[in-house]
Amino acid sequence: MDSGYAMKDAPANFIGGEWQTEPETMAAVNPATGETIAQLPRSSRETAQRAVAAAKTAAPAWADMPVFKRAAICVAIASAIDAAQEKIARILSAEQGKVLAEAMGEVGKAADGFRLASELVKQMGGQTLPAEDPTKLVMTIRQPRGVYGVITPWNFPVNIPVEYLAPGIASGNTIVWVPAPSTSLVACALMEAIDSAGLPAGVINLVIGEGATAGDAVVVHPDVAAIGFTGSAATGRKIAERGAGKPLLLELGGNGPVIVFEDADLDAAAAAAAGGAFFNAGQVCAATGRVLAHQSIAESLCQKLVAHAKKHVLGDPFHQGTTMGPLNNAKVAAKVKEHVDDAVAQGAKVLYGGKPRPDLGSGLFFEPTIIAGVTREMKINREETFGPVVPVLAFKDEAEALDLALDSDYGLSVGVFTADVARGVSIAKAIPAGIVNVNAGSTWWEIHLPFGGGTGTRSGIGRLGGVHTMEAMTELKMITVTMDKKAGAA
Repeated sequence: MDSGYAMKDAPANFIGGEWQTEPETMAAVNPATGETIAQLPRSSRETAQRAVAAAKTAAPAWADMPVFKRAAICVAIASAIDAAQEKIARILSAEQGKVLAEAMGEVGKAADGFRLASELVKQMGGQTLPAEDPTKLVMTIRQPRGVYGVITPWNFPVNIPVEYLAPGIASGNTIVWVPAPSTSLVACALMEAIDSAGLPAGVINLVIGEGATAGDAVVVHPDVAAIGFTGSAATGRKIAERGAGKPLLLELGGNGPVIVFEDADLDAAAAAAAGGAFFNAGQVCAATGRVLAHQSIAESLCQKLVAHAKKHVLGDPFHQGTTMGPLNNAKVAAKVKEHVDDAVAQGAKVLYGGKPRPDLGSGLFFEPTIIAGVTREMKINREETFGPVVPVLAFKDEAEALDLALDSDYGLSVGVFTADVARGVSIAKAIPAGIVNVNAGSTWWEIHLPFGGGTGTRSGIGRLGGVHTMEAMTELKMITVTMDKKAGAA
């Protein structure tokens, strides 16, 4: 397996504009082969605290920099990412496991994220508001929160960080970024590109280490004003507890259904559901968590899903013919197998796939899988599987479909397929999810649109995406000016 990459220097933290090594290290492992490809810093709490201090030092000057200059730096960063696209993508494939074509697309979207932020920040403003008192001029402005802690996952280790970094720095914050340990090598490559664009020292600080140490040190630090986190619901809850009192932007897990009614375009529904389940080997928070199919079309839909699964080729992420790489780590692989085995033990039927493929190089490859006869009590229906599996549940009518959809702790994204648009919109309004796509899969989204979990679910707090992230990462301040000094004195 030839990734064709080479870091300029050994992987290191980036603090206060300097690359800094750490006494303790941890291995970066290629999930397709099990080979160690680099040694990464295992940062201490003290290192994370130094990064916060660097971000705090840089914050006043960065916040005071004119908006158009910050926007120009974001454009320069986008260009630097474009120039390094193939290098970053190859490191991404080697470390995360996704196929190279998907990695190239992810890095391209990251560059787009900085371009988008550069435009949105120039439009970010306040309002003038009416007041009963005629002597008062009332206005609102948006100001950066200060030092922002950002903790990001391994499934999209380039694009998801940029969803925080780009709007965060464009709007005047400084950042301490702790990436997932298993994809920290590609974080170094991204940081290298960002630094090459002329970002002032201390504006973004990269700290590589374990979440319980480096991440926790950032979350609890009194000089960190706010926290952004994408990852599991369990970790998100811990961060909410440890960072109590701070503004939180949490994008957590999902187990979104794709609901297919009897009048749906089955070809479109099958393509969307399969695409949402198999992209990035199913390691997507908005993936097709389960398919709810009307009983009259469930068998036909399953046949179409199997046809899509058969098209996929597991293997080396760098091989041109490969369409699906390995799962990222052993914990995820074990969970996928556990969910499939539990469903089969309770009577579900594997129509295609269903097995690990250790013969392909490591124990992390898992076949694209379609399972029929799934019932609501099975783990594969109730929990987030995070793998290339499509569980299919049948329903008899709209009421049962809605009941199955609502029977979940998650509320991130949903797909609904029906020819009856009014029914689709009615279902969309009834489900407490942040996103409901009618006649599109649960994964459809664009970077300028709001993305996040529904209220009262385990899928998060707040919204990522374009101006919505920028608003979350800034403080709304009201300013009043008294026009009549005599009235003001009274």
